[in-house]
Amino acid sequence: MLVKTFGSAVYGVEAITIAVEVNINNQGKSDAIIVGLPDGAVKESLLRVESAIKDNNFYMPRTRLIVNLAPADIRKSGTAFDLPIAMATLGASEQLVNPEKLTDYVIMGELSLDGTVRPIKGALPIAIQARKEGFKGLIVPKQNGREAAMVNNLKVYGVGHLNDVINFFKDENSLDPIIVNTREEFAFSQSDFEIDFCDVKGQENIKRALEIAAAGGHNAILIGPPGAGKTMLAKRLPTILPPLSLQEALETTKIHSVAGKLPENATLISRRPYRSPHHTISDVALVGGGGNPQPGEISLAHNGVLFLDELPEFKRTVLEVMRQPMEERKVTISRAKIALEFPASFMLIASMNP
Repeated sequence: MLVKTFGSAVYGVEAITIAVEVNINNQGKSDAIIVGLPDGAVKESLLRVESAIKDNNFYMPRTRLIVNLAPADIRKSGTAFDLPIAMATLGASEQLVNPEKLTDYVIMGELSLDGTVRPIKGALPIAIQARKEGFKGLIVPKQNGREAAMVNNLKVYGVGHLNDVINFFKDENSLDPIIVNTREEFAFSQSDFEIDFCDVKGQENIKRALEIAAAGGHNAILIGPPGAGKTMLAKRLPTILPPLSLQEALETTKIHSVAGKLPENATLISRRPYRSPHHTISDVALVGGGGNPQPGEISLAHNGVLFLDELPEFKRTVLEVMRQPMEERKVTISRAKIALEFPASFMLIASMNP
Protein backbone atom coordinates (compact mmCIF):
# COMPACT_ATOMS: atom_id res chain seq x y z
CA MET A 1 0.00 0.00 0.00
CA LEU A 2 1.23 3.50 -0.86
CA VAL A 3 0.65 6.37 1.57
CA LYS A 4 1.76 9.97 1.20
CA THR A 5 2.22 12.78 3.69
CA PHE A 6 4.15 16.06 3.67
CA GLY A 7 7.20 17.44 5.46
CA SER A 8 9.39 20.44 4.75
CA ALA A 9 13.07 21.15 4.16
CA VAL A 10 14.69 24.50 4.98
CA TYR A 11 17.13 26.03 2.48
CA GLY A 12 18.54 29.40 3.44
CA VAL A 13 15.69 31.14 5.26
CA GLU A 14 12.97 29.65 3.05
CA ALA A 15 11.25 26.25 3.24
CA ILE A 16 10.45 23.78 0.44
CA THR A 17 7.57 21.33 0.90
CA ILE A 18 8.72 17.71 0.65
CA ALA A 19 6.35 14.83 -0.16
CA VAL A 20 7.08 11.79 2.03
CA GLU A 21 5.88 8.66 0.20
CA VAL A 22 5.98 5.22 1.80
CA ASN A 23 5.25 2.05 -0.16
CA ILE A 24 5.06 -1.42 1.41
CA ASN A 25 5.54 -4.20 -1.13
CA ASN A 26 4.99 -7.83 -0.19
CA GLN A 27 7.17 -9.05 -3.06
CA GLY A 28 10.94 -9.16 -2.97
CA LYS A 29 13.32 -9.28 -0.03
CA SER A 30 12.54 -7.89 3.40
CA ASP A 31 14.36 -4.58 3.87
CA ALA A 32 13.82 -0.83 4.26
CA ILE A 33 15.35 1.91 2.13
CA ILE A 34 15.11 5.70 1.88
CA VAL A 35 15.58 7.37 -1.52
CA GLY A 36 15.57 11.05 -2.53
CA LEU A 37 19.12 12.20 -1.69
CA PRO A 38 18.96 11.70 2.13
CA ASP A 39 22.01 12.51 4.25
CA GLY A 40 23.28 10.28 7.08
CA ALA A 41 20.85 11.67 9.68
CA VAL A 42 17.85 11.01 7.41
CA LYS A 43 19.01 7.46 6.62
CA GLU A 44 19.31 6.72 10.34
CA SER A 45 15.68 7.79 10.85
CA LEU A 46 14.45 4.30 9.93
CA LEU A 47 16.09 2.92 13.08
CA ARG A 48 14.52 5.62 15.28
CA VAL A 49 11.13 5.13 13.57
CA GLU A 50 11.27 1.35 14.06
CA SER A 51 12.08 1.67 17.75
CA ALA A 52 9.39 4.31 18.36
CA ILE A 53 6.72 2.28 16.53
CA LYS A 54 7.52 -0.97 18.36
CA ASP A 55 7.79 0.74 21.76
CA ASN A 56 4.19 1.95 21.38
CA ASN A 57 2.70 -1.48 20.60
CA PHE A 58 2.57 -1.16 16.82
CA TYR A 59 4.52 -3.33 14.41
CA MET A 60 7.17 -2.47 11.82
CA PRO A 61 6.45 -4.12 8.44
CA ARG A 62 8.80 -7.00 7.68
CA THR A 63 8.40 -6.72 3.91
CA ARG A 64 10.04 -4.35 1.42
CA LEU A 65 9.60 -0.77 2.68
CA ILE A 66 10.51 2.10 0.35
CA VAL A 67 10.51 5.73 1.55
CA ASN A 68 10.75 8.41 -1.14
CA LEU A 69 11.42 12.07 -0.31
CA ALA A 70 10.29 14.12 -3.32
CA PRO A 71 11.47 16.16 -5.15
CA ALA A 72 14.22 13.57 -5.27
CA ASP A 73 16.92 15.84 -6.75
CA ILE A 74 17.14 18.10 -3.66
CA ARG A 75 19.40 16.96 -0.81
CA LYS A 76 17.53 16.31 2.47
CA SER A 77 19.29 16.72 5.81
CA GLY A 78 18.52 16.64 9.52
CA THR A 79 16.30 14.55 11.77
CA ALA A 80 12.97 16.35 11.35
CA PHE A 81 11.65 13.80 8.82
CA ASP A 82 11.33 11.08 11.52
CA LEU A 83 7.71 11.91 12.38
CA PRO A 84 6.29 12.10 8.81
CA ILE A 85 8.10 8.86 7.90
CA ALA A 86 6.66 7.13 11.00
CA MET A 87 3.11 8.31 10.26
CA ALA A 88 3.31 7.33 6.58
CA THR A 89 4.70 3.91 7.59
CA LEU A 90 1.81 3.33 9.99
CA GLY A 91 -0.62 4.41 7.27
CA ALA A 92 0.94 2.19 4.61
CA SER A 93 0.83 -0.84 6.97
CA GLU A 94 -2.89 -0.11 7.67
CA GLN A 95 -2.34 0.57 11.38
CA LEU A 96 -3.58 4.16 11.16
CA VAL A 97 -7.19 5.36 11.15
CA ASN A 98 -7.97 7.74 8.26
CA PRO A 99 -4.53 7.66 6.54
CA GLU A 100 -6.02 9.72 3.69
CA LYS A 101 -6.06 12.74 6.07
CA LEU A 102 -2.24 12.72 6.16
CA THR A 103 -2.12 14.73 2.93
CA ASP A 104 -3.95 17.66 4.59
CA TYR A 105 -1.09 18.39 7.01
CA VAL A 106 2.60 19.18 7.06
CA ILE A 107 4.16 17.02 9.78
CA MET A 108 7.65 17.61 11.20
CA GLY A 109 9.51 16.31 14.25
CA GLU A 110 12.45 14.25 15.47
CA LEU A 111 11.60 11.00 17.27
CA SER A 112 13.26 9.54 20.35
CA LEU A 113 13.45 5.74 20.65
CA ASP A 114 10.38 5.74 22.93
CA GLY A 115 8.29 7.92 20.60
CA THR A 116 8.87 11.28 22.32
CA VAL A 117 8.91 14.12 19.79
CA ARG A 118 11.97 16.36 19.97
CA PRO A 119 12.23 19.99 18.70
CA ILE A 120 13.32 20.96 15.18
CA LYS A 121 14.95 23.94 13.46
CA GLY A 122 13.17 26.33 11.10
CA ALA A 123 9.57 25.96 12.33
CA LEU A 124 8.67 29.55 11.35
CA PRO A 125 9.67 29.35 7.64
CA ILE A 126 8.02 25.88 7.49
CA ALA A 127 4.76 27.37 8.81
CA ILE A 128 4.92 30.28 6.35
CA GLN A 129 5.37 27.85 3.43
CA ALA A 130 2.56 25.56 4.68
CA ARG A 131 0.15 28.51 4.76
CA LYS A 132 1.29 29.65 1.32
CA GLU A 133 0.53 26.21 -0.15
CA GLY A 134 -2.90 25.99 1.48
CA PHE A 135 -2.43 23.09 3.93
CA LYS A 136 -5.14 22.54 6.53
CA GLY A 137 -2.65 22.54 9.39
CA LEU A 138 0.87 22.00 10.66
CA ILE A 139 1.95 19.43 13.26
CA VAL A 140 5.24 20.26 15.02
CA PRO A 141 6.88 19.48 18.40
CA LYS A 142 5.38 21.33 21.39
CA GLN A 143 8.60 23.29 21.90
CA ASN A 144 8.23 24.81 18.40
CA GLY A 145 4.46 25.30 18.58
CA ARG A 146 4.36 28.94 19.66
CA GLU A 147 7.01 29.91 17.13
CA ALA A 148 5.04 28.32 14.25
CA ALA A 149 1.73 29.72 15.55
CA MET A 150 2.94 33.26 14.81
CA VAL A 151 1.70 32.57 11.25
CA ASN A 152 -2.00 33.42 11.00
CA ASN A 153 -4.64 31.53 8.96
CA LEU A 154 -2.93 28.21 9.68
CA LYS A 155 -3.86 25.70 12.40
CA VAL A 156 -0.72 24.72 14.31
CA TYR A 157 -0.74 21.71 16.63
CA GLY A 158 2.04 21.04 19.15
CA VAL A 159 2.70 17.35 19.98
CA GLY A 160 4.91 15.75 22.60
CA HIS A 161 4.65 12.07 21.61
CA LEU A 162 4.01 9.85 18.59
CA ASN A 163 0.74 8.68 20.20
CA ASP A 164 -0.53 12.30 20.20
CA VAL A 165 -0.30 12.37 16.40
CA ILE A 166 -1.85 8.90 16.00
CA ASN A 167 -4.79 9.92 18.23
CA PHE A 168 -5.16 13.17 16.32
CA PHE A 169 -5.84 11.31 13.08
CA LYS A 170 -8.41 9.15 14.91
CA ASP A 171 -10.11 12.26 16.31
CA GLU A 172 -9.04 15.75 15.23
CA ASN A 173 -10.55 17.22 18.41
CA SER A 174 -7.97 15.43 20.56
CA LEU A 175 -5.57 18.37 20.05
CA ASP A 176 -6.32 22.08 20.31
CA PRO A 177 -4.60 24.43 17.88
CA ILE A 178 -2.08 26.80 19.48
CA ILE A 179 -3.30 30.41 19.54
CA VAL A 180 -0.74 33.22 19.69
CA ASN A 181 -1.66 36.92 19.57
CA THR A 182 1.11 38.33 17.40
CA ARG A 183 0.51 41.94 18.44
CA GLU A 184 0.60 41.13 22.15
CA GLU A 185 3.75 39.04 21.75
CA PHE A 186 5.37 41.88 19.86
CA ALA A 187 4.57 44.48 22.53
CA PHE A 188 7.93 46.05 23.20
CA SER A 189 9.21 48.10 26.11
CA GLN A 190 12.58 49.75 26.45
CA SER A 191 12.50 48.84 30.14
CA ASP A 192 12.84 45.17 29.15
CA PHE A 193 16.60 45.61 28.74
CA GLU A 194 18.82 44.35 31.55
CA ILE A 195 21.41 46.98 30.56
CA ASP A 196 20.83 50.43 29.12
CA PHE A 197 22.76 53.23 27.43
CA CYS A 198 21.72 55.57 30.26
CA ASP A 199 23.89 53.48 32.64
CA VAL A 200 26.99 55.14 31.15
CA LYS A 201 28.22 58.07 33.25
CA GLY A 202 30.40 60.73 31.65
CA GLN A 203 32.02 59.78 28.29
CA GLU A 204 30.00 62.57 26.62
CA ASN A 205 32.01 62.67 23.37
CA ILE A 206 31.81 58.94 22.60
CA LYS A 207 28.14 58.82 23.68
CA ARG A 208 27.38 61.64 21.25
CA ALA A 209 29.26 59.81 18.47
CA LEU A 210 27.38 56.55 19.05
CA GLU A 211 24.03 58.38 19.19
CA ILE A 212 24.77 59.87 15.74
CA ALA A 213 25.87 56.45 14.46
CA ALA A 214 22.65 54.87 15.80
CA ALA A 215 20.48 57.60 14.26
CA GLY A 216 21.95 57.08 10.78
CA GLY A 217 22.78 53.38 10.95
CA HIS A 218 26.48 54.18 10.50
CA ASN A 219 29.35 51.84 11.29
CA ALA A 220 31.87 52.96 13.92
CA ILE A 221 35.29 52.04 15.29
CA LEU A 222 36.22 52.74 18.90
CA ILE A 223 39.91 53.26 19.64
CA GLY A 224 41.08 53.52 23.24
CA PRO A 225 43.18 51.90 25.96
CA PRO A 226 41.97 48.74 27.78
CA GLY A 227 39.32 49.54 30.37
CA ALA A 228 38.14 52.74 28.69
CA GLY A 229 34.62 51.27 28.22
CA LYS A 230 34.60 50.33 24.50
CA THR A 231 32.90 46.95 24.96
CA MET A 232 30.55 48.30 27.62
CA LEU A 233 29.35 51.06 25.27
CA ALA A 234 28.97 48.69 22.30
CA LYS A 235 26.84 46.28 24.37
CA ARG A 236 24.46 49.11 25.22
CA LEU A 237 24.15 50.45 21.68
CA PRO A 238 21.10 48.26 20.72
CA THR A 239 19.13 49.89 23.57
CA ILE A 240 19.07 53.25 21.74
CA LEU A 241 18.27 51.82 18.29
CA PRO A 242 14.64 52.15 17.11
CA PRO A 243 12.37 49.22 18.10
CA LEU A 244 12.07 46.47 15.49
CA SER A 245 9.11 46.72 13.14
CA LEU A 246 6.91 43.61 12.85
CA GLN A 247 8.41 42.79 9.44
CA GLU A 248 11.98 43.16 10.76
CA ALA A 249 11.11 40.97 13.75
CA LEU A 250 9.79 38.23 11.44
CA GLU A 251 12.94 38.39 9.28
CA THR A 252 15.21 38.20 12.32
CA THR A 253 13.21 35.36 13.90
CA LYS A 254 13.35 33.32 10.67
CA ILE A 255 17.15 33.51 10.61
CA HIS A 256 17.51 32.52 14.28
CA SER A 257 14.95 29.74 13.81
CA VAL A 258 16.87 28.24 10.87
CA ALA A 259 20.11 28.42 12.88
CA GLY A 260 18.45 26.75 15.88
CA LYS A 261 19.17 29.75 18.12
CA LEU A 262 15.60 30.34 19.36
CA PRO A 263 14.89 29.21 22.94
CA GLU A 264 12.08 26.68 23.57
CA ASN A 265 8.53 28.07 23.39
CA ALA A 266 9.85 31.35 21.97
CA THR A 267 7.80 33.43 19.56
CA LEU A 268 9.06 36.60 17.87
CA ILE A 269 12.43 38.21 18.58
CA SER A 270 11.39 41.69 19.68
CA ARG A 271 14.86 43.09 20.48
CA ARG A 272 17.56 44.01 18.03
CA PRO A 273 20.22 41.27 18.03
CA TYR A 274 23.73 41.90 19.34
CA ARG A 275 26.47 39.49 18.21
CA SER A 276 30.07 39.60 19.41
CA PRO A 277 32.12 36.78 17.81
CA HIS A 278 35.58 35.94 19.15
CA HIS A 279 38.56 37.02 17.03
CA THR A 280 39.48 33.35 16.30
CA ILE A 281 36.28 32.95 14.22
CA SER A 282 36.60 31.36 10.76
CA ASP A 283 35.38 32.83 7.45
CA VAL A 284 32.50 30.31 7.20
CA ALA A 285 31.33 30.90 10.79
CA LEU A 286 31.24 34.66 10.17
CA VAL A 287 29.47 34.87 6.77
CA GLY A 288 27.69 31.49 6.74
CA GLY A 289 28.12 28.29 4.76
CA GLY A 290 29.15 24.72 5.46
CA GLY A 291 28.11 21.44 3.85
CA ASN A 292 24.47 22.18 4.67
CA PRO A 293 24.67 26.01 4.48
CA GLN A 294 23.75 27.76 7.73
CA PRO A 295 23.57 31.51 8.51
CA GLY A 296 26.75 33.02 9.95
CA GLU A 297 27.27 35.71 12.55
CA ILE A 298 26.63 38.56 10.09
CA SER A 299 23.17 37.11 9.32
CA LEU A 300 22.42 36.45 13.01
CA ALA A 301 23.18 40.17 13.54
CA HIS A 302 20.66 41.15 10.80
CA ASN A 303 18.70 44.26 11.88
CA GLY A 304 21.03 44.61 14.87
CA VAL A 305 24.65 45.17 15.88
CA LEU A 306 27.75 43.13 15.03
CA PHE A 307 30.60 43.96 17.42
CA LEU A 308 34.16 42.96 16.50
CA ASP A 309 36.29 43.38 19.62
CA GLU A 310 40.08 43.67 19.08
CA LEU A 311 39.69 44.24 15.33
CA PRO A 312 43.42 43.84 14.41
CA GLU A 313 43.39 40.33 15.93
CA PHE A 314 40.88 39.05 13.32
CA LYS A 315 42.38 37.16 10.38
CA ARG A 316 42.71 39.20 7.21
CA THR A 317 40.64 36.70 5.19
CA VAL A 318 37.78 36.97 7.71
CA LEU A 319 37.65 40.76 7.34
CA GLU A 320 37.94 40.55 3.53
CA VAL A 321 34.88 38.29 3.15
CA MET A 322 32.76 40.93 4.92
CA ARG A 323 33.39 43.50 2.18
CA GLN A 324 30.62 42.44 -0.24
CA PRO A 325 27.93 41.59 2.37
CA MET A 326 28.41 45.03 3.97
CA GLU A 327 27.83 46.74 0.62
CA GLU A 328 24.90 44.59 -0.56
CA ARG A 329 23.28 43.95 2.84
CA LYS A 330 23.02 40.25 1.99
CA VAL A 331 25.34 37.28 1.51
CA THR A 332 25.03 34.70 -1.27
CA ILE A 333 26.42 31.22 -0.64
CA SER A 334 26.87 29.21 -3.84
CA ARG A 335 27.17 25.45 -4.11
CA ALA A 336 27.28 23.19 -7.18
CA LYS A 337 23.50 22.60 -7.19
CA ILE A 338 22.09 25.46 -5.14
CA ALA A 339 22.69 29.13 -4.32
CA LEU A 340 21.30 30.45 -1.04
CA GLU A 341 20.85 34.03 0.05
CA PHE A 342 20.94 35.15 3.68
CA PRO A 343 20.08 38.75 4.68
CA ALA A 344 22.90 40.61 6.44
CA SER A 345 21.89 44.22 7.16
CA PHE A 346 23.72 45.14 10.37
CA MET A 347 25.57 47.96 12.10
CA LEU A 348 29.25 47.14 12.42
CA ILE A 349 30.93 48.40 15.58
CA ALA A 350 34.63 47.55 16.02
CA SER A 351 37.10 48.31 18.78
CA MET A 352 40.88 48.28 19.07
CA ASN A 353 43.67 49.49 21.29
CA PRO A 354 45.79 52.46 20.09
